[in-house]
Amino acid sequence: MKSARETPGQTPGSPLAKFPFDPARLPFFYGTVALALGTLGVLASAPGQTIGVSVFTDFLMDAHQLSRSWISFAYLVGTISSALLITRAGRWYDRYGGRWMSAAAALMLSLALTGMSFSAEIAESIAAFLPSVDRSYTSLAVLMLGFFAMRFFGQGMLTLSSRNMVLEWFEQRRGMALAFIGISVAFGFSLTPPFFEWLIQKGGWQWAWQTIAALVASFAIIAFCFGRARPEDHGLLPDGPFAKDARNIHPETRNGRHFTLSEARGTYSFWVFTFCTVLSGLLLTSLSFHVVSFFADAGMPRREAVAIFIPAACVSVVVEFVASWLSDFVKLKYLAMVQLIGIVMLSLSLSFLGSQTSVVFVVLGMGLMQGMFGIIASVTWPRFFGRKHLGAISGFSTSLVVAGTAVGPYLFSVAHDQFDTYRVATLLCALFAVILLAASLRADRPQ
Repeated sequence: MKSARETPGQTPGSPLAKFPFDPARLPFFYGTVALALGTLGVLASAPGQTIGVSVFTDFLMDAHQLSRSWISFAYLVGTISSALLITRAGRWYDRYGGRWMSAAAALMLSLALTGMSFSAEIAESIAAFLPSVDRSYTSLAVLMLGFFAMRFFGQGMLTLSSRNMVLEWFEQRRGMALAFIGISVAFGFSLTPPFFEWLIQKGGWQWAWQTIAALVASFAIIAFCFGRARPEDHGLLPDGPFAKDARNIHPETRNGRHFTLSEARGTYSFWVFTFCTVLSGLLLTSLSFHVVSFFADAGMPRREAVAIFIPAACVSVVVEFVASWLSDFVKLKYLAMVQLIGIVMLSLSLSFLGSQTSVVFVVLGMGLMQGMFGIIASVTWPRFFGRKHLGAISGFSTSLVVAGTAVGPYLFSVAHDQFDTYRVATLLCALFAVILLAASLRADRPQ
């Protein structure tokens, strides 16, 4: 009986799997190439991430004559819709592998960006065919579809397939591989807004999106030529020459049972770790979306609000590097506890924001939370549940995280409208983090 990976064009040893070359014939471990491609793939997803979309928000408002709330609503619907399909994308990953999924996701993201650059013209053309429909509704529908495509193929498929491809090629050194990705992505994403802004100033927002689309399409070609699904397809093993039988790693990192998605969802640890990442994503996106408002409520200037992201990124890089190395030697539940402590610190400091001391704790809490997020959201699934159904399991968890990032800013804005403060929302986040902190004491690898 064929496994999930043994499909036409993807079976181990098939000519297409080795096109245009076979990694087994190269004089070096091909996992290093997979690591570089995975990092580039996550960076290529930036146009579909909130950090990349936000640069174009004001231009979409002017082009479509829609308010910020309507643009935000279109983004919410598009993001929620994409979250519903990410689990399916994970199953596609299990069937076709990281090479094909990364290339296809990058190509589709490129087409989505190109379509969004002509979104105003598309909405105008649809309105001309439907004169009885208000132009604002056609614009809203076009933007919902565009945001759905950007989020699904960018934040969803491309990020998931790129990270998972790296996880396939590394096992004992998985933590260090993720440290490389985390540091590269942290610096890369921090440069995304100024780079996109430079393109906009150079040729306009439409030309900028078209240029970014061309760059993403270039990565699709690179992923097709150099990406490979997993080492076993080429007679190789994870870690290659870096694997050491006597390496003093924690037993939790060694191969265990392979769980299906339904089996994984039936375990206690799956939900503890999933809720940790969901809460982290919800709080971080909400803060990013409302950061100026947070500081304004505390009587602090806009420049101070925007300035917190740079030092927080520095803290995040250090935390992620150290924690990634530690993840090969300690139980993951201890790293999850550190992430939850960061959430509590950030939530409480935002609840009582008003002094420079509180700002310091905001930076530290955000750095701890961000630094641990990439590790918990990546290492957990192959370590706890095996690699056979990695796409489906990580895809389901990712879909919940994406949904959390979509509804978080909206829930925070509702709390502010009702109570004239974000304190109720931030204190609830702190409470949930404390509950998860207690629950994580028993979140060991399922046997």
